Amino acid sequence: MANSSSGMAVDDECKLKFLELKAKRNHRFIVFKIEEKTQQVIVEKLGSPKETYEDFTNSLPANECRYAVFDYNFTTNENCQKSKIFFFAWSPDTSRVRTKMLYASSKDKFKRQLDGIQVELQATDPSEMSLDIVKARAL
Repeated sequence: MANSSSGMAVDDECKLKFLELKAKRNHRFIVFKIEEKTQQVIVEKLGSPKETYEDFTNSLPANECRYAVFDYNFTTNENCQKSKIFFFAWSPDTSRVRTKMLYASSKDKFKRQLDGIQVELQATDPSEMSLDIVKARAL
């Protein structure tokens, strides 16, 4: 299961928890991290359905890269309830260069494992993933 381009494997739990988020709505968000020792993407944190976007952003470390998915519920201008699954590539400017390169080189392969992502956002700073930006990308 290792990725030939970056040598990164994806733990089965990542796909399983994503399917739970997508199909059963068991989770509001999932934060993933690359375990550098094992060269594997793993689930770091699950957000319950009651958690908010602020809870999600607060769960991303300030100085370390992460991947994440967030199930965003919103109301359209036509007053329809909808939801979109966002994929976040969180790569803060303050994180180590080697780590940023590892996350960048593994992102597309990992994202392909999560079938059903509708919007992707890359952020190096919290302002690049504000709720206003998410709302604008959802509509």
